[in-house]
Amino acid sequence: MDLQLFTQKISDHLKEELPFVLYARPQQNTISALLQKSKTLFKIDELATNGFVLAPFEYENTACFIPESDSEKIETELQNPSVELKSLEIAENDTEKDEYTTLVSKVIDNIKYRKAKKIVVSRSKDFHLNKFSFGTLLTSLFSTYPQAFRYIWYHPQTGLWCGATPETLVQVENNTFKTMALAGTQPYTNNEVVWGPKELDEQQLVTDAITTSLQRVTSILKVSNPHTHRAGSLLHLRTDISGVLKNGKTTLTKIAAALHPTPAICGAPKKFAKEFILENEGYNRAFYTGFLGPIQDNGASASLMVNLRCMQIENNTAHLFVGGGITIGSKPLEEWQETQNKMQTMLQVLTPML
Repeated sequence: MDLQLFTQKISDHLKEELPFVLYARPQQNTISALLQKSKTLFKIDELATNGFVLAPFEYENTACFIPESDSEKIETELQNPSVELKSLEIAENDTEKDEYTTLVSKVIDNIKYRKAKKIVVSRSKDFHLNKFSFGTLLTSLFSTYPQAFRYIWYHPQTGLWCGATPETLVQVENNTFKTMALAGTQPYTNNEVVWGPKELDEQQLVTDAITTSLQRVTSILKVSNPHTHRAGSLLHLRTDISGVLKNGKTTLTKIAAALHPTPAICGAPKKFAKEFILENEGYNRAFYTGFLGPIQDNGASASLMVNLRCMQIENNTAHLFVGGGITIGSKPLEEWQETQNKMQTMLQVLTPML
């Protein structure tokens, strides 16, 4: 379908407050969309139905869902223009800075007392949009980050969420799977990339925790060496993990439950880290650091992504979400700056509307 017609059709759907999702896989120009025909908020327990799932951070085996069976499916091709990424100035709010660095210090204290090895804490920040345009959002989001999984989700009961995430929760194809451990962040420059002990230790911790979680649901497990992965204006350390699921025993639902929340968005040990986050962050993450993605072949094939580098847009306000993994080697002011850097991803998308 022609891009202009595709955009107009979804814009009309939005005006009628009908649910939809559109998405593009990494390195692909094809944008797929499911336009739901009713306003029903579908929920799914078993990830075994064709459609698109959106799960919150506090996932307890129930997620929001747009089913193929109740939707019109359309596609378009995006001709990617060359988008130059320019760092935008973000005014520092002293209150926000103090609150976040105090929270980071509290995490470090808990780690010193050996209650955890890592805890991921986050914050949200609002940006006023001069004039929201769905067409501008679509073009900007999908053109700016072709190497990421990009999506826009809307339901009148959840609002409009969108993002460009670099992190795979799990990809499943029949009985084989792929996932990744992603940790450590630094701004992209043309200089030689050097990772310090803090980032290397955090990456190893995340890798170990994920492989431990997978051992009970897999029969074969392969782990790569860590390598540098570029995601827009940021660099991360990444380890690729793949293997074979236990035949007849491991469903998509089981592997998602085993992996989520990963140490990259929660911490280790998982139980203590999650309780700390819920008690201390001071806001509801909702779908930020949840997972999302298309499910096909009744769960035998799926691409589930971790919902990072995302935002919720309400009226003319964009709520951006950013966080970082805190370990024994973390420094509060450096962690604050890392969240400022991570905010650039969605700000690049919003630039035409700021």
